[in-house]
Amino acid sequence: MMENDNLPESSEKLVEQRGIISNQLAEDGIINQSLGNDHIGVEILSVKPEKLYEAISALKKYGFNYLQCQGGYDEGPGKCLVSFYHLISLGDICDIKEIKEIRVKVFLNRDSDLSIPSLYKIFKGSDWQERETYDMYGINFADHPNPKRLLMPEDWRGWPLRKDYIQPDFYELQDAF
Repeated sequence: MMENDNLPESSEKLVEQRGIISNQLAEDGIINQSLGNDHIGVEILSVKPEKLYEAISALKKYGFNYLQCQGGYDEGPGKCLVSFYHLISLGDICDIKEIKEIRVKVFLNRDSDLSIPSLYKIFKGSDWQERETYDMYGINFADHPNPKRLLMPEDWRGWPLRKDYIQPDFYELQDAF
């Protein structure tokens, strides 16, 4: 089990026993932390922001060849912002045959650097998903090809899905002409 020094506290219970994929990543020298399985048995693990690209690259080599979903959530005021990735294996190319899904989470302290690597070079489908996460939570994706707001106007202030967000009294729309 890796040291918990740089991972912010999470509301999720940390698990002492590693899962199959967590063990494989650890054997390959990629530090991660097992978070157990979800309610349907999908293994969840956590990596530090600086290890995300390396971990996802390894998972793709293991056969998790499709990024089904990337998103974010806020654990609450004063707690972590989280970027999560749900990867699946399409077809029978997965080296570990019985595992077809994996979820990876990156916990970010809201009072520190909210920058993590973009996965655009590995999965082109992460483009708009990362832009939406940036737009709603303020998590920056380094090396993203088009890091602009997706849903909110470019001059919008704040991150609307953060639990500590204070909605402005009004928003002045500019003339379209």
